[in-house]
Amino acid sequence: MEIPESVLKIKKYLTDHEFPEQVEAVVILGSGLGDFASAIDDSFSIPYQQIPSFPETSVQGHTGELVTGKIDGLNVIAFSGRFHHYEGHPFSTTVLPVHVAKVFNAKKIIVSNAAGSINTGFKVGDLMVIDDIIRPFQSVSAKPSKPFRYNLYPVARRVREIAASIGMEVQRGTYVYVTGPNYESKAEIRAFRILGADVVGMSTAPELVEASRLQIPAAAISLVTNMAAGVTKNKLDHSEVKEAAEARKEDFARLVTEIIRKL
Repeated sequence: MEIPESVLKIKKYLTDHEFPEQVEAVVILGSGLGDFASAIDDSFSIPYQQIPSFPETSVQGHTGELVTGKIDGLNVIAFSGRFHHYEGHPFSTTVLPVHVAKVFNAKKIIVSNAAGSINTGFKVGDLMVIDDIIRPFQSVSAKPSKPFRYNLYPVARRVREIAASIGMEVQRGTYVYVTGPNYESKAEIRAFRILGADVVGMSTAPELVEASRLQIPAAAISLVTNMAAGVTKNKLDHSEVKEAAEARKEDFARLVTEIIRKL
C-alpha cells in the first residue's frame, strides 16, 4: 500500500473539521518561515496535538499547526512545523506531509527550509531553488520500495522562471542532507564542498524523495540563514535563522504564492 491507513484517518478527521476534500498545493514551512501562513486567505488552523495519529514538532521557529485556506482562490494546506529525523521520528513520519498531499490529491508540493551556505558566493538572506540533493551514504526512504529515480531539474527550472517573472533574484544549487541535530564540523563542510554541495540542512531530502516516489511534482526552496562552519569566523546560532527569515518573509511568501498559481 502506497499510503499508510493512518493517513486516510487523518484526512477524514480534517475534512470533518472544515478542510477541503482536495487541494492545489501542500506547503511545508521550514524554520522561521511559518509567517507564510498569514498570507493564506480564509484560513483555518488546527494544532498538531489535536489531530489523531499526528506527531508533534519541538523545534524553535515551528508553531506546530496545520493551516488550510486559499491562495488566489486555490485551496492549500500548509504545515507550519515539520518533523525531523533528529527529533526521534522515523523517516516514515518525516514524510507525513507528502502522504497528506497524496490523499488530498495535491497537484504540487512546495518544500522550504533554513539552510547553511557552503557556497561562498551566497550570502545570508539569499533564496536558493534546489535543483539536486546529496544524501551522504545514507537512505532517507520512508519504506522499502523498488528502485526509482528522482529528477528535480524540470520543476526547479520552472520555479526559477517564475521568480524571474516577478523580478526576484534567486540562487540555484545542490542541498546536502545531514541528520543533525548537531551542526556540521569544518571538515564535513570541506568534504561537502568537494562533493558539490551549495547549502546544508537537516530536512527536505526525505520529503523530496518520497514526493518523487509518489509522482507528485515538488519544488524546494532554501533560505540561507547562516554561513556553514568554517566559511566565516562567526559561531552558528539558531537566532540567525529567525533574523534571516524575518528579513525575507515577504519575498518568500510572494514567491510561494506565484509557484502555487503558476507551477
